[in-house]
Amino acid sequence: MRVAVIADIHGNADALRAVLADVQAQGAEALIVNGDVVNRGPDSVEVLQTLLERPDTRFTLGNHDDLLRLWQLRSEQLPAEWFTDPFWGATEWSMAQLDRAGLLHLPADWPMTLRLQQAGLPDVLLAHGSPDHYRESLSERTAPQRVAEIAAAHGAGVLVASHIHRQADADFAGVRVLNTGAVGSPADGDPRAQYLLLTATPQGWQPELRRVPYDRSGVLKRFQTSGLLDTGLSAEIFRDEVQTARSLYTPYWTWTEETGRPRNAETWQQFGRLLATS
Repeated sequence: MRVAVIADIHGNADALRAVLADVQAQGAEALIVNGDVVNRGPDSVEVLQTLLERPDTRFTLGNHDDLLRLWQLRSEQLPAEWFTDPFWGATEWSMAQLDRAGLLHLPADWPMTLRLQQAGLPDVLLAHGSPDHYRESLSERTAPQRVAEIAAAHGAGVLVASHIHRQADADFAGVRVLNTGAVGSPADGDPRAQYLLLTATPQGWQPELRRVPYDRSGVLKRFQTSGLLDTGLSAEIFRDEVQTARSLYTPYWTWTEETGRPRNAETWQQFGRLLATS
C-alpha cells in the first residue's frame, strides 16, 4: 500500500496541481489531506472543490479549515476584537468565498485524526497538529516524553503531523515522527511544494518526504487579481510567505504581542527591517 499525505495547501491551486500530478506519478493508491486546505491564498474554493472530486481522498481537520467556519459564526472561541480588526481582512475574504460556494461548513465533519493499519506493521496515526489539538506541532523538536505519551495513548508506532510548514523525520525510542511539510507555503526557504509518501513494506512503513517544483507566478498574480491583496496587511504577509518560503506571519504576530505594537503597515515595515539585519 502506498499513501500520499498532503497538508497546508492554503488556497494555492498551482502547488496542489503539481503535487497531485506527482502523487499520480508515484503510484499512490490513496490520498490523505492532513488539514489546512483553505485560507491564506487566493484559491480556497478551487482547491477544496478539486479535492472533494477525488474518490480516494480523506481529510483531517486543520486550524484554518476550522477558523473560517468559526469566523462566520462569530464564535466565542475567537477573541471578539478580531472581528473588527482590519488586520483580519484576508480571513473575512476567504470565509466569504467559501460561503458563496456552499463549502464553508464541510470541514465541520472532518475528524481530528485518521489511522492507517496494515497487517504486521505499526499503526500510523495522522493529525494536523497532534491528536489533542490542531495547533500542537510535532517534529524532531518535540519533547520525547510528549511523543511517548501520544504514542501510548493512541497505540501508534508512527505519528504523522503537519501545521509547521516544514518537513521532519525523527525517531523517538522506536516511535517514528513524520511531518509532511506544506504544499502551498513552505517555511524552510525552499519554495517547492512538500508532501509525504508512505509505503507499506515487509520491513515497515517507508516514508519519503517529497518536494515538487512548480511555477509560483500564477498564484502570486492571483493575490492581486482576485481582490485578496486589497483586503489589507495579512494578505500581503501571506503573499510574501509564498514568495520567500519563510514563516513571516507568526514571527510578526509574536513580535507585536511581545512589544505591544499594533499590527499595521508601519510596524510590518519595522519588522521587515529587523529581519533584514538578523
